[in-house]
Amino acid sequence: MRTTSGVLSGLNPTVSIGAKLLLFIFISFCIFQEKQAGEYFGLIANVLLQNAKWFLLLLATFILGFLIYLCMSRFGHIRLGKDNDKPEYSNIAWISMLFSCGMGIGLMFWSVAEPISHYASNPFTQGLSDESARMAMQLTFFHWGLHPWALFSLAAVALGYFAYRKDLPFAMRSILYPLIGDKIYGPIGNTVDILTIVITAFGISQSLSMGILELNVGLNHSFGIAVDVKIQLVMVFILCALATISLMSTISKGFKIIAEGNMIISYLLVFIIIFIGSTRYIFNTFFEGIGDYLQHIVGMSLWSDAQKDTGWQNWWTAYYWPWWMTWAPFVGLFIARISKGRTIREVILGSLAAPTLLTFIWIAAFGGAALNIEKANHQPTAQEIVVNGAQATTAPIEKTTAHQMSIAEATKQDPARAVFVFFDHLTPSHNTQVFLSALLCLLLAIHVITLVNSGTLVLCFLDSNGDPNPSIKIRLIWSIIIPLIGGGLLLAGGLQAIKTACVIAGFPISILLCLMCISLIKSLRQDPQAWVMMPDHLRPDEFKTNKEMNEDTK
Repeated sequence: MRTTSGVLSGLNPTVSIGAKLLLFIFISFCIFQEKQAGEYFGLIANVLLQNAKWFLLLLATFILGFLIYLCMSRFGHIRLGKDNDKPEYSNIAWISMLFSCGMGIGLMFWSVAEPISHYASNPFTQGLSDESARMAMQLTFFHWGLHPWALFSLAAVALGYFAYRKDLPFAMRSILYPLIGDKIYGPIGNTVDILTIVITAFGISQSLSMGILELNVGLNHSFGIAVDVKIQLVMVFILCALATISLMSTISKGFKIIAEGNMIISYLLVFIIIFIGSTRYIFNTFFEGIGDYLQHIVGMSLWSDAQKDTGWQNWWTAYYWPWWMTWAPFVGLFIARISKGRTIREVILGSLAAPTLLTFIWIAAFGGAALNIEKANHQPTAQEIVVNGAQATTAPIEKTTAHQMSIAEATKQDPARAVFVFFDHLTPSHNTQVFLSALLCLLLAIHVITLVNSGTLVLCFLDSNGDPNPSIKIRLIWSIIIPLIGGGLLLAGGLQAIKTACVIAGFPISILLCLMCISLIKSLRQDPQAWVMMPDHLRPDEFKTNKEMNEDTK
């Protein structure tokens, strides 16, 4: 499928041109019609959510249940690879890499803003009460818990199984092989790969835009730099240029070290928050939140606000699920590549448990400490705050006003500012406040660089039909496209445009996830290893032992 010469050398021309054409149309629309783009994104997203929200909720819950079934069933011992393949990485190294997957820009953005938002207002409790604080952690754990990692794990298991065990291309088209056979190498397979590349580029660019928004707000809050889309575009250019340099040279090894150190620094920040904040309250919140989450997971998974239809869920749960879906090919491919030789059971348990637990620790530290502060010190005006994701803005706030407001007020005006206002309330020391804000800004910048770096490599991998060493030319092209999409989303309306674009992009990948479940179970049932532990009389004829076959013949 790859060409061996010409401008498109190393690429599948149909997939490469088709994907880039769709992305070019989107980028042009956002740049030249930025106001209309934001309005159209919102309109389409609202129509989808009003009519198909139930589908997103059902699908995410079904996938989690499906993976638990695979893990516990006779299919769990089947390897992502040949029967004699062994894992390429030790358990410690593998789990550490899974941990690195769990850390992201979105977690830094929402770890304070979301719990405070739910504390101020949620459909289940009275706002700004002890009950709403407890519900805030339950809801936040739900949105960042097992459901998103189930989406990633499904993609990882499917891609790894078909690539390593069935020797099919390491591409999304391979998941359809049990359903359409060799037709995956034709127009259908090309269409699937085009959609995968486009949606993956959207998922990466959305997180890039979110990271830039928060970085700009953090620099404004601590150092007085204006919150302006032009400054945000400059940040995109600078940070993406650094990521591109790492892709084009041997400096990439240095950036790999930085990326690994980033995780260490990130959780050093967590431990500082736990130490400075109310340690007892944080740990109590952590364990209580996990208990509430596990106790109510089924009800929360299927709750659709059918009676009141307030719109609250449209901009929380129904926003998160498609956002995670846009990330499924990217994260799933990463997990699959590091999981060759491991069993399906190992991959599912590891990718569900380890990152989820790490994420809960981060949320409990930041969100728990913020809740404790807000409960004790919220201003009277906070009683009037009703936080709605659809109402959030990114308008500049005067520095003096920002430092004086409560965390709830900051969350309402700009969710990106919440974590920095939280630092103001966490400690009376101005130097410590500046240090924490500067450290988080540094982490955001490094996360943006490593996101663009790894995202570009994944897109190159998909674009070149699984080539592990794509040419510099291919890397350069995608290094330009990703920041252009991110810049387009910033021009189209910032956070609101990012959220609506997530909803729109998530629906096509949701169909692929459905097909993934069907094709995977069909292929697993035909795998000889699926019948090893079954009695001979229960096995299909093609999997019976010679002894049993001879007895049947007699």
